[in-house]
Amino acid sequence: MSSQLPLITGLVVAIAMMAAPAGADALKDEIAPTGKLRVAIAISPAGGAFWSTRTETGYAGVPVDLGKAMAAQLGIPVEYVVHQNSGQITDAASKGTWDVTFLPKDPERESKMTFGPIYEVADATYIVKPGSTVTNFAGLDQPGVKVAAVNSTTTMRGAIAHLKSAKVTGYQTYDEIFNLLKNGEVDAFALSRDQLNAMAKKIPGTRVLDETFKQTVTAVAVPLNHPLSATFATKFMTEAVANGTLRKAYDNNGLKDTPIRTQAK
Repeated sequence: MSSQLPLITGLVVAIAMMAAPAGADALKDEIAPTGKLRVAIAISPAGGAFWSTRTETGYAGVPVDLGKAMAAQLGIPVEYVVHQNSGQITDAASKGTWDVTFLPKDPERESKMTFGPIYEVADATYIVKPGSTVTNFAGLDQPGVKVAAVNSTTTMRGAIAHLKSAKVTGYQTYDEIFNLLKNGEVDAFALSRDQLNAMAKKIPGTRVLDETFKQTVTAVAVPLNHPLSATFATKFMTEAVANGTLRKAYDNNGLKDTPIRTQAK
């Protein structure tokens, strides 16, 4: 029996060595069928925990850094698939054009993709146009008031549910709404407070309202029916919070004073 132990041990090691790559290959086949990790991002000038920005050499943002770190962990190249907003990312979830993303989560989107851990919680409110006398939600929610939102987003759905008299209209890009607000063609813009605070610095005379109508939560997500990808993404984000990868991504993208919030109030 003792003479067979080396042989048995060798077989066990060989089987284990074959099993590990097979598991890794199955994950890569599912999460990166093109050989690259295609990370869906959305662009705005302000950036943030969800939004990314264009740079002279490519893209910057928390999702950009997280996608790069995820691809490195998988040992494959990263490719960024650019969209105008989170609604476009959601619409493409079943089309096989992206592999992983980081975006606001809500019940409607949970029917179209699988979410992992939340890594950001943001307060949604409104910014009012230059010269507006509106100082609170009651003053904003009046007949004839035009409120803009980024089309098909969690914030837009929240604003429609919140406002009973004012009219909410969706637009495709942040830039389009920025110019409408600056020119006084819309009365207000619904978005996360950090984004609106950045906008207020660029449009003199605007005001970000103090109240909050919704908390939006941002999380990693993969298309439906990708169980290996979902498990990997969940593990990656859990570790990213614990080992400082997420904190570094925040710090690298102008969010040094922004705490990491993984749970809504």
